Amino acid sequence: MDTKITHPPVETAPDTNEHLESLKYNPSLGRRFVLATLPVGFAMAVGPVRAEVIKTDDAGLVAGEVKFKTTDIEIPGYRARPAANKNAPVVLVIEEIFGVHEWVKDICRRLAKAGYYAIAPELFARQGDATKYEDMQKLFADIISKVDDTQTRVDMDAAVAFAKSEGANVEKLAITGFCYGGRQSWLYTAQNPNVKAGVAWYGGLLPGRIPAKVEAIQVADKMKGRMLGLYGGQDTGIPLDHVEQMRAALKAAGDTKSEIVVYPDAPHGFNADYRPSYREDAAKDGWKRMLAWFKANGVA
Repeated sequence: MDTKITHPPVETAPDTNEHLESLKYNPSLGRRFVLATLPVGFAMAVGPVRAEVIKTDDAGLVAGEVKFKTTDIEIPGYRARPAANKNAPVVLVIEEIFGVHEWVKDICRRLAKAGYYAIAPELFARQGDATKYEDMQKLFADIISKVDDTQTRVDMDAAVAFAKSEGANVEKLAITGFCYGGRQSWLYTAQNPNVKAGVAWYGGLLPGRIPAKVEAIQVADKMKGRMLGLYGGQDTGIPLDHVEQMRAALKAAGDTKSEIVVYPDAPHGFNADYRPSYREDAAKDGWKRMLAWFKANGVA
């Protein structure tokens, strides 16, 4: 998002390892109601949709909305896979702060065209419809600030279990996400040793963007060569200093394989082809690197 947003102070965890081990899910946290179905359309908060938005058809795919049970509720999600391969490797697709809207669904279809079972769980189902917010500050206050990280982990686990129930190959599991989802990609990879490859598109690295007890830099030692980060050199919310600190943390953990790529002229949201932040060259190169990363790490 190319918007200046002021966030409340972030509490950091003094002992990250103990915190990760002691997380307990509280199904009542932040819950007002349950979003029963996925929204139709794009996120309102980013303004008019670009005329050149990429649209991927579902020819040769099994694609559409699904619902699956998590610990306390049933949540919606979007799933796309090759029609000819029920046992395709799995990619969790994690939304921006705007929910599983049309662009996220299209990302799933693009991955399915590349041979993957892609599933995007609606992680904001308990908080509301993020696509309907026009004011970014209010979106953060009403939804993003109330989403619990443990809740998201539980819901992502449920999405993987649903994929397995449909015959997908969860032994070959990857995750990718954008902005909010980029941060979650770092965290879920740290928390789930079954993830073979993670790709974070401009996800927060240090405390400060959203209220949280654990951020990517605090779990750098758990990446173990599985993460690729894709960042923009002109991102006003994730400065290059944060990127360098994350690189240093990975190096200090002995992780010489995980990688962070920076596109010097790209802003935040450079892969979001439905809005003005889109940068075609960086987006295409990042997509190519993502697919190569999945393959190199055994998710193909």
